[in-house]
Amino acid sequence: MTDLNVPGQLAPGELASQRWLPLAGVWCLYAAFGLNIASLAPLVSVIESDLSIRHAQMGTILGAWQLVYIAAAIPCGILLDRIGGRSALVLGGILMAASAIARSYADDYWGFLLAVGLFGLGGPIISVGAPKIVSAWFRGRERGLAMGIYITGPGIGTIVCFTLTNAVLMPWADQDWRLVLRVWGSITLLATVFWFVLITMAGRAPVEVTKQRVRGAGVVELLAQPGVRLLMIMGIGVLMITHGLGNWLPELLRAGGMTPDQAGYFAAIPVSLGILGALVIPRLATPQYRYHVLRGLFLSIAVGCVCYATMGPGIGRFPGLILHGIASSSMMTVLILTLVELPGVGEHRAGTATGLFFSAAEIGGVAGPVVLGILYDVTAGFGAGLGLFAGVGCALFLSVALLSHRVKQSP
Repeated sequence: MTDLNVPGQLAPGELASQRWLPLAGVWCLYAAFGLNIASLAPLVSVIESDLSIRHAQMGTILGAWQLVYIAAAIPCGILLDRIGGRSALVLGGILMAASAIARSYADDYWGFLLAVGLFGLGGPIISVGAPKIVSAWFRGRERGLAMGIYITGPGIGTIVCFTLTNAVLMPWADQDWRLVLRVWGSITLLATVFWFVLITMAGRAPVEVTKQRVRGAGVVELLAQPGVRLLMIMGIGVLMITHGLGNWLPELLRAGGMTPDQAGYFAAIPVSLGILGALVIPRLATPQYRYHVLRGLFLSIAVGCVCYATMGPGIGRFPGLILHGIASSSMMTVLILTLVELPGVGEHRAGTATGLFFSAAEIGGVAGPVVLGILYDVTAGFGAGLGLFAGVGCALFLSVALLSHRVKQSP
């Protein structure tokens, strides 16, 4: 019995072609994942006005789903290892769509907070399940390529959201942000249907990944590995920066004098660069060069944050946008690639290990948007928060040497 299967064996040539079907399905769900994460950022000002809330409160809303994610990621990873990817990812897609639609009916701070928090139950199933599915269908350098491909999904979803929300959908919806969120929820349901159809067509995975009963002892064994623990800590720093910038970048650009439409287009620049980088950088991150790649990515994001904080509006933002884009998608991909290739993890425990990783990393995912919102209200600007993010990037850069040492010590 396999994790992703329907009955029946496929010939090697068929397997080579069929493996792209589950990858395409994962990509659709991950695009919907990114779409829903980004859906609030272009609407911050109008939602704040409609619900009568401040930046600090909006920061807690933007970080609400990550808080739920922290508690849900490990159970979701265990769920994936027990029931398999097909059913679990369908459930994840349905929960994401329900969150998007529930947001559109919220009429106060608490209702909106709960609706966004619901995404934290569906999101981890997708982000934890994607590496497990890729591990089952791809090997060697192609695994890095496949991870690079599926990680472009959230980027595409984010670009669609940033470029269409204020320029197309809000005028079409007569400035009704609630209707816009219902559109995103409907697209998420459609992506879920695509996943189910494609994984059913794909057949049996070429790598046998049996459904397992993963008990607490398995989690303890993973935590006992120094490499796993350090990767979890590094994940916290990465998501603090990426989620903080991702949720507040359009507002940061608006604070610099751009119109909402302009801010949406400019905010799509680092996402577009991140997509291109995700197709190339993870494939270069072979064990021989992986730590050099990580150093370059962490240095890029640190300098990018400094550029955001110190350079003027308009064209002065370009260096920050470019450096941010180079690092944005690939940092997490390379860390996950390192995790699933640890000798003590492998394909059989990839779901649980990735769930454990994301449960820790999303602490940063919560902190990033919340801290940036609070520091904005306290200092009347984004400079303090961006300086903090630059410091986190430098700490990540310095931690790569320790990661290399600990991975070599893995059993």
